[in-house]
Amino acid sequence: MSLAGPFTRFRNLDGERRALLARAAMTVTLSSAAVAFLPFRRAVRFGSVKAAGDDGRDIEDWLWAVEAVARRVPWRAMCIEKGLALQRLLRRDGIDARLHYGARHDPNDGKLQAHVWVTVGDRTVMGGAEAAGFAEVASYP
Repeated sequence: MSLAGPFTRFRNLDGERRALLARAAMTVTLSSAAVAFLPFRRAVRFGSVKAAGDDGRDIEDWLWAVEAVARRVPWRAMCIEKGLALQRLLRRDGIDARLHYGARHDPNDGKLQAHVWVTVGDRTVMGGAEAAGFAEVASYP
């Protein structure tokens, strides 16, 4: 596969989609840095920004952008990084998103596992399929 493929696809997107991806790329990068370098309590504040005005984008647009970027960054973006990024983007867009942090013991080896998911109202918008087996430990506005 040539490197031109992703760049050609990006170039062929309309300006609004390119702007979404650029903003998502910056936000996923910053959320990854927060998780890597800050204590957990400070890192989760990255997504808990005050809800701002509505710029007309919907949840699915931001979800698409975050997932697209997370698949292409040169590090492994986990649910925490993606969840923080999505929560921040949605809240900046005036959508009251909540980040949920859950834990469970792996049934096979007993190790503690964690998972993050994002909700808007009663709807889980990211990480919901995996969230069912986790007990919620905390949620962040």
